[in-house]
Amino acid sequence: MFHGIGGLNPKKMQQMMKQLGINSEEIEAKRVIIEKSNGRIVIENPDIQKITTQGQESWQIIGEAREEAGGINEDDIQFVIEKTGKEKELVKRVLEETQGDVAETILKLTE
Repeated sequence: MFHGIGGLNPKKMQQMMKQLGINSEEIEAKRVIIEKSNGRIVIENPDIQKITTQGQESWQIIGEAREEAGGINEDDIQFVIEKTGKEKELVKRVLEETQGDVAETILKLTE
């Protein structure tokens, strides 16, 4: 992940950082989800670096992000109830599991 800065090769840069008490670790992940009070941010296939400096951890995440609205839409709940005949609580639970995907919810409830 480290690319040479100012002509320094990545290994030399890592050695210098280690001498300063800065450790960096690449983390493999498929997805990063940041939960917000009114929705969430989803980053697929991210490049992640965990950086530890004097016992403090920080995270650098690079990738394409998309925002998703929070909560389940009441209209979607009613639509799925009409299509499946299932109870509201079950519909809400499955909609949450499918992250609001109405088509997938209907498929799961009619299998």
